[in-house]
Amino acid sequence: MTTYAAGKIRTRWATSSDLPALKNLINRSIDALQVGFLTPEQIIASHAVMGLDTQLVQDGSYLIAEYDGVLAGCGGWSKRATLYGGDHSSDLRDPILLNPERDPARIRAMYTDPAFTRKGIGSLILKQCEQAAADHGFRTAELMATLSGEPLYIVSGYYPLERVEATGDGVNVPLIRMQKKLKP
Repeated sequence: MTTYAAGKIRTRWATSSDLPALKNLINRSIDALQVGFLTPEQIIASHAVMGLDTQLVQDGSYLIAEYDGVLAGCGGWSKRATLYGGDHSSDLRDPILLNPERDPARIRAMYTDPAFTRKGIGSLILKQCEQAAADHGFRTAELMATLSGEPLYIVSGYYPLERVEATGDGVNVPLIRMQKKLKP
């Protein structure tokens, strides 16, 4: 198991035994961190288009960050075509493998527990996922950002490609497709 320590933060690759805790963290994150960016209806609808993709855990590409031993965040990278969405959003899923020579890796399902924001959790996970993707030959990374996540991604070198709306439960949720060149 690979771990990384940055102060009080440790990361490791998720396993299937982590799934219940991850789902709980993700739901809390969506509910709390979208406030001020989305309407209450859009936050509820976000659960239909966001969430945990267990394929990332099966592929060994989903990180967990623990702060003083407590689950504080999660996020992953993927070599598959799916750009965003959880297990339940089957219309967004595409398991086809990407070609690192021409396709961008996907940065996926980045969430921080509301109790641990502004502690470097998201930045650390993002950097480690980018490094893992680069280690697998990918030259660029792409993600679908929420409005609340956009500032982190801009500071991390991502640039917007397009603004889109995903529909969950009949309500439109704004998202931003972003990309970054990776360092080899």
